[in-house]
Amino acid sequence: MRKILIAEDDKLLNKTLNFNLTSDGFNVSSVHTYRDAVQYIKEIEFDIALLDINLPDGNGLDLCEEIRGRGQHTYIIFITANDKESDMLKGYRAGGADYVTKPFSVMVLCKKVAAVLANLELRAPQHDVFDDGHLKIDFSEQSAALEGQPLDFTPKEYRTLFLFVKNPRIILTKRQILEKLWDIDGDFVEEHTLVSIISRIRKKIEAKGHKYIKTAYGMGYQWMGGEQNKS
Repeated sequence: MRKILIAEDDKLLNKTLNFNLTSDGFNVSSVHTYRDAVQYIKEIEFDIALLDINLPDGNGLDLCEEIRGRGQHTYIIFITANDKESDMLKGYRAGGADYVTKPFSVMVLCKKVAAVLANLELRAPQHDVFDDGHLKIDFSEQSAALEGQPLDFTPKEYRTLFLFVKNPRIILTKRQILEKLWDIDGDFVEEHTLVSIISRIRKKIEAKGHKYIKTAYGMGYQWMGGEQNKS
């Protein structure tokens, strides 16, 4: 569930935004002060933060810098009664992505939030995972396990495995694989290096009758996806 922070000292506006965004299915945390907002930021990375510029004990610009200083990628929308161009520019320089001036339509702002989150969802990288119940490889996290036991792969081994997994049961020639590895790494990979990479991968994953990589003699290699050997 997407997480939203509201830092707004106008209690009625805060409550109204909280109610509407919660009704839209979002996980909303709302505060009225800078201090309380910082406490939340220390514990949670929010997807969107609605920050009032003028808070009783601080300001939204400093709060934005606090978020950015923690390396968080929160989409920040400033809320303020001040519509001066200079203040808007300060907000953007601080790391804000949007600026809403009071008074505004709560319904329109909530629709804006939903649209932003939908767009972020589309831009989010795919979480690429291969999992056949025996071997699990999470390419996004660069982690792997065989029957629950951690496996270590080198970056080139991960890239080779990724190429195989994305082309199941298709014979990939050595030239095709070498070109892909070269394109990604920017350095030349020789054929004997590729043979060594595939040999190491096989030793790590082809145990207990599970065959993942088939050699197509004179042609290349084929990903079999854990086909079990029949005795």
